[in-house]
Amino acid sequence: MAGKIRCSHILVGKLSVANEVVERAKRGESFAKLAEQYSTDSTRKRGGDLGFFGHGTMVREFEQAAFALQVNEISGPVKTQFGYHIIKRTA
Repeated sequence: MAGKIRCSHILVGKLSVANEVVERAKRGESFAKLAEQYSTDSTRKRGGDLGFFGHGTMVREFEQAAFALQVNEISGPVKTQFGYHIIKRTA
C-alpha cells in the first residue's frame, strides 16, 4: 500500500452545511454518523469510507487536501466540481 492513503468524506452541496458538519466533526461527533446523515453520495452507506487510493485517483483539489492531512485529521470544506467535501484521513 505504499503511496496510498485511506480517507472518509462527506459531500454536501452548500458551504454553510459543510461548515456546520466540520464544526460538529471537530467537536467529536462520529464522522461516520455525520456522513450517513449529511452526505449526498453513495459512500454515505459506508460512513463516507472511500477505501485506499493513490495519487491520480481523485480530482485534484480533493487529492491535494487529502494527502496534506495527518491520520485522524479532518479537513475544512474542500470545493470541487461535485460540491463541498469534508475529508477525514483514516490511514
